Amino acid sequence: MATRDRNGTPSIDSVSLAIIEQLQEDGRRPYAAIGKAVGLSEAAVRQRVQKLLDQGVMQIVAVTDPLTVGFRRQAMVGINVEGDVDPVAEALTGMSEVEYCVVTAGSFDLLIEVVCEDDDHLLDVINKRVRTLPGVRSTESFVYMKLKKQTYTWGTR
Repeated sequence: MATRDRNGTPSIDSVSLAIIEQLQEDGRRPYAAIGKAVGLSEAAVRQRVQKLLDQGVMQIVAVTDPLTVGFRRQAMVGINVEGDVDPVAEALTGMSEVEYCVVTAGSFDLLIEVVCEDDDHLLDVINKRVRTLPGVRSTESFVYMKLKKQTYTWGTR
């Protein structure tokens, strides 16, 4: 099960990790099949999965290839901020094109991944929406030329 430690961080037991691994291999795998693999009943698997979802330990989502659904341009954007990064990060997370936003240490204060329809859309997002946010000092864009690897199996290593 997933319990919380003193800091409120989830602590996950080996059976829950095995359930997560099963779902990472196939997010549509039936609970009965997962139960057989991890040694639980279908009902127990269903209960554990719901608890993991409720606690925010995992999500079950459909992952698409952006190119196949009309998004031809992806980029990572490094952002330097004057002052508090939190208001800028909050504004960025509200943008539909921003798929990923992290506060970092190093050359940039924030990194965002953006998914856009084309170069004009990317330019609009960076130039008219990101750079105009109060506190944004500078940006540097890293346009994706080709995606070589994208996996979601790191959660149980």
